[in-house]
Amino acid sequence: MRPRHVYVHVPFCARRCSYCDFSIAIRRAVPWEAFAGAVSREVELRFPGDGLPWEADTLYFGGGTPSRLGAEGVVRLLGALRERVELASGAEVTLETNPEDVTPEAARAWAAAGINRVSLGAQSFDDRVLAWMHRVHDASTTMRAVDVLRASGIGALSVDLIFAVPDVLERDWERDLDAALALSPDHLSLYGLTVEPKTPLGRQAARHEVREAPEERYAAEFLRASTTLTSAGFAHYEVSNFGRGDARGRHNSAYWRGVSYAGFGPSAHEFDGVSRRWNIAPYAAWMDAVAAGIDPVEDEEVIAGAEATTETVYLGLRTTAGLPLTAPEWPMAAPWMESGWAERFGDRIVLTPSGWLRMDAIALTVLRSRL
Repeated sequence: MRPRHVYVHVPFCARRCSYCDFSIAIRRAVPWEAFAGAVSREVELRFPGDGLPWEADTLYFGGGTPSRLGAEGVVRLLGALRERVELASGAEVTLETNPEDVTPEAARAWAAAGINRVSLGAQSFDDRVLAWMHRVHDASTTMRAVDVLRASGIGALSVDLIFAVPDVLERDWERDLDAALALSPDHLSLYGLTVEPKTPLGRQAARHEVREAPEERYAAEFLRASTTLTSAGFAHYEVSNFGRGDARGRHNSAYWRGVSYAGFGPSAHEFDGVSRRWNIAPYAAWMDAVAAGIDPVEDEEVIAGAEATTETVYLGLRTTAGLPLTAPEWPMAAPWMESGWAERFGDRIVLTPSGWLRMDAIALTVLRSRL
């Protein structure tokens, strides 16, 4: 059976953000036509057969910066995929977008091609913070982008923010949350800043030019966001994600449920229910492999035994779907519930925001009882 969820990694970026360790390709002129052709060829290599399209419920363009493909590039890429992947009625089709790439022409073309959800990389509404992150846009560009996207007819809008930036920036986190809410998105994704060694930020930290936010402020900003957003009508349904009413990111939710998904493009991962595979990461090497008629998978691992158990525990604990516990396991959960870190719903334990801050420790306790 073909997977009903499809991810495409689009590696192109205008420049590397200070915190980014993703597989990206910085190009002044984006080779969108060659890239779309290569993705189409990869689909053929990965899923040979009768050539008939299979049905998918979600299609997600991540990156990198997929919006760097522009109007023509997104239309071409989506068209190439739809030759092999038929989108089910009501399918969620998401494009990760940077504010500076949103023009009326591009947004109208994206909507006409079938994009019905945009994940907008705002990250902050403080121009000083954006400059420090090496972002191309400023706050006013984000606000204009939202107006343009709404005028295009793209119905679902998610906004990304980064919290726990270094103290030296003196960022007003509450102000950023209020600015995001003023845009009336139906979804928000919030990510704590982490220092990765091989990034510009990692090198600055190694030279002691910048320090990570202390754990206390990380926790305070995470909890402040949860309180502010849930008070505004959002459900905090996963560690980093909030949906207004019943809005959920359906594609990412498939990952957390552990169902199968396909992944195309450099560094993309995929899972067939048994094995996880990942592609060659460098863009040029990925292109070379596809051009040579070679499926660009770099490696794979079978998810079984202790690893499967570990994934089940972590995936269950990270969402409000929760994790089923057996009768002998419930006594160990009593202290978590007494501390306000978890709640019981039938046979499932569901972590609270305070519990999510302690998820690693809680997961390890559960795993000691299961492994």
